[in-house]
Amino acid sequence: MEDYKVLFRGFHDGGNQAVALASFIAGLLQAAVAKRGYASMVVSGGSTPVSFFKALSFEDIPWRQVIVTLADERWVDPSDSASNEGLVRMHLLRNRAAAAKFIGLRTEENTALAGEPSCEKRVSSIPRPFDVVVLGMGGDGHTASFFPGAVNLPMATDMNSGRLCLAVTPAAAPHDRMTLTLPALLDCREMILHITGKDKLHVFEKALAVQPVSEEVLNEMPIRHVLAKARESVTVFWAP
Repeated sequence: MEDYKVLFRGFHDGGNQAVALASFIAGLLQAAVAKRGYASMVVSGGSTPVSFFKALSFEDIPWRQVIVTLADERWVDPSDSASNEGLVRMHLLRNRAAAAKFIGLRTEENTALAGEPSCEKRVSSIPRPFDVVVLGMGGDGHTASFFPGAVNLPMATDMNSGRLCLAVTPAAAPHDRMTLTLPALLDCREMILHITGKDKLHVFEKALAVQPVSEEVLNEMPIRHVLAKARESVTVFWAP
């Protein structure tokens, strides 16, 4: 088990953080397109990334060569207010970024479990390694849909599962979910953790305070799985 690998970037406020993160990711995507002719990006939902999405949507990137997908998704219709796809379409896939190709995780099946094969097919069509993955973190230390206490958390975080996505039923959060697995998320060139607020900083510090000595420790705060097993350092963008 490795130690946590982290690069921390703090900002005075969320506005500066959003602009800096958008600029940083724009550089990564521009370089990827210049080198390979395409780029791929994984983003997360929630309220935290809205300002960042808006800033990124104006960046001068060859968006037609960029594929965007999600780290996880609630199993609701994209028109539902809880949908991460709806959030991304509303705030990111507009302005210059409207030209990007979006691949969602919510398929036509009635349940997330039934949708696993279709979702695997969709995700497998995206070139990997992903150029950039942007994750958030909950107050319980969850990230993507890796929730403490979830029955299939061990499978979702199994680096040898061979799976790209997995249906998850959180123990304490609403809606069934579809999540990219830990090996899928970590198959990336740049891993970013985007968090705001002093409470989230304290949660993050708590995650770092205990060394990753066992799977039990990692499962207690699943963000530790990402921090401990990432190929390179995870860059943290934080603002109060």
